[in-house]
Amino acid sequence: MNKALEQALGKVLRLSEAEQDVAAELLEQLAVGSSGPYELTDSERSIVDAALQRARSGAFASDAEVEAALRRPWRG
Repeated sequence: MNKALEQALGKVLRLSEAEQDVAAELLEQLAVGSSGPYELTDSERSIVDAALQRARSGAFASDAEVEAALRRPWRG
C-alpha cells in the first residue's frame, strides 16, 4: 500500500460510520471499474427530490445564510 493511500485510509477511519459507508462505496466502485452513471440510493433520491421541491417553491438560502455557511471552518 502506498503512503498516500495509507494516510487517506487513516483519515477515513476517523470519520463517522455513515461517512465511512460512503467512502467504502466509492472505493468499491473504483475497484470494480464502474464507468457507468452513479445510481442514487432511495435515500439519496428522496433528498434530491425534496431539494428540488424546495427550489421550485422558491425556498432558497438568504444572503446572510450563505455568508454564515461560508464563514464556517472546514473539516479537514
